[in-house]
Amino acid sequence: MKAVRDAVPIDAVVSEYLQLRNAGGGNLKGLCPFHDEKSPSFHVSPAKGLYHCFGCQEGGDTVDFVMKIDHLSFAETIERLASQAGITLRYEEGGYSPGRQQGERTRLVEAHKAAAQFYAEQLDSPEAEIARAFLAERGFDQAAAQHFGVGYSPAGWDHLTRFLRGRRFTDQELVLSGLSQEGRRGPIDRFRGRLMWPIRDIAGEVVGFGARKLRDDDNGPKYLNTPETPLYRKSQVLYGIDLAKKEIARTNRAVVVEGYTDVMACHLAGITTAIATCGTSFGEGHIKILRRLLMDNSGSEVVFTFDGDAAGQKAALRAFEDDQKFAAETSIAITPGGMDPCDLRLAKGDQAVADLVESRTPLFEFALRHVVSRHNLDTTVGRAAALDEAAPIVAHIKNSSIQHESAVQLAGMLGILDTQFVVKRVAQLARWARERGRDGRPDQNRGPQRRPASAPEQARPAPGPRGPALNLRSPAHRVERELLKLALQRPDLVSPAFDAYGADEFTAPPYAVVRQCIEDAGGATAGASDDDYVARVREAAPDDTVRAMVTELTVEPLHTRRDPDEAYAGVQLVTVRLAAVNQRVTEIRGTLQRLGPRADPEHLAAVQNELWVLQQYGQSLRERGYAAL
Repeated sequence: MKAVRDAVPIDAVVSEYLQLRNAGGGNLKGLCPFHDEKSPSFHVSPAKGLYHCFGCQEGGDTVDFVMKIDHLSFAETIERLASQAGITLRYEEGGYSPGRQQGERTRLVEAHKAAAQFYAEQLDSPEAEIARAFLAERGFDQAAAQHFGVGYSPAGWDHLTRFLRGRRFTDQELVLSGLSQEGRRGPIDRFRGRLMWPIRDIAGEVVGFGARKLRDDDNGPKYLNTPETPLYRKSQVLYGIDLAKKEIARTNRAVVVEGYTDVMACHLAGITTAIATCGTSFGEGHIKILRRLLMDNSGSEVVFTFDGDAAGQKAALRAFEDDQKFAAETSIAITPGGMDPCDLRLAKGDQAVADLVESRTPLFEFALRHVVSRHNLDTTVGRAAALDEAAPIVAHIKNSSIQHESAVQLAGMLGILDTQFVVKRVAQLARWARERGRDGRPDQNRGPQRRPASAPEQARPAPGPRGPALNLRSPAHRVERELLKLALQRPDLVSPAFDAYGADEFTAPPYAVVRQCIEDAGGATAGASDDDYVARVREAAPDDTVRAMVTELTVEPLHTRRDPDEAYAGVQLVTVRLAAVNQRVTEIRGTLQRLGPRADPEHLAAVQNELWVLQQYGQSLRERGYAAL
């Protein structure tokens, strides 16, 4: 299994799910995919093959990450990573039997992959002429269809079902996957005679399909999607995210459109950050996906495109309700004449689609105008009512300078000459919202408040039992932590001196256990020339709590602004040793006081001699530093 772990770099795996940026010291950081946060506290160490979140304490290696984020078993995870690395696995006890030995999720993914290939090949069949004509009428040629994996499902009852049975998939797997459904005489194809779009997750695996009706005699809905399955959750997938994720991360912008053909049109027009929901409105699960890609910084942007009709305006207002869940700015681009991006590209060309996105306006401004338009501004009562409804919208604008300008703009929209009255009203509402957040009362317009990721050494509550509480503001504990980090991250800088340190020199009990794990794994000296050193330390941990601590110390950045060197390591070694010497000196002085004048002379002399030796050693450490170790 080690070969599988080593073959797929952890940063390559993690970056499939979130944007990673340089965190210094060879580490990377991003927004944690396992809990909501505003500041990135999720750190990845490519050199060590480990990750750790300093917010929620999740951590581990590549296998742990994939198991956690995709809810896979250990076997399924190994199978997926092996497939990515091109490694052939050998199965024990009777050889390879896919239906029996592969995990359920892996089997469903393989079934969808085979189905996508089947549908794509069927698009070239004579029966699929109607599907090819549909695509051509909307400006999509064969190359476009291949790029997006568009296919066709034959009109018969069980073409795909029989094909997948031939691939050794069971009827139970086909029904569970949503590719087939129960008929009177057994499973039949769920999708028949339709244009097919494969829906992929952020890692690029096909997890479902969107199917468009083509014939008038098809009594089903215009669009039919895969039902909820162990693979497919429509509230947690975005069509096109596999193609758009890198460009979204690079440009800090995502464009949300309404349909599959709109995504295709945008990408072909050069807007390669376009994505769409799959048969549902844009919601919480979709927001989490985008926040991780955008790093949730205020310089990023989410642009929604909607038709200008009533349904489009309603959808835009729903999107505005989620505005405060983004640190990114949200904007809206209203398509002209009720045309969607696909129609716009067909009518006016690629540049018109690009111009549509560039013509966006802030979503709060759209919502503001919508609210104001519902009131009679010719009357005092109407203007007051409009102000009461619109002022909270402006008060919730994240950028304070934009908030002030928008308050002035609102006064003009309402025809209120006393501009300062509106500005003060908005400021008061904003202040009340902040105070509600500080008081701990529910405030739906505030994101989750997290400890700054830049200070992982500060005390923090840890979920579940994690041993004795650590006062990490204690200078002694901070230095002990730094020395252990060096021993795990740069054992070459602290060996062989570190290996002479006893566990009792680490005053924080969890740190003492980690020190023992390092010794059990062969020590820092062996680790300086062994790529598996950290893995052995983690294996030596007596439980998951200690193993998590090892991972955390391996990934946490060192507290030095430049690359650590022998001088920096020497300071940590000397400080920890000197603290241990001083502690022992204090203990011996207490012993001498307890012995008193009536003590056995031989015993008294031995204790006094130990005290003198330690005092001399302490003095040497203070004067000579690392050379005295």
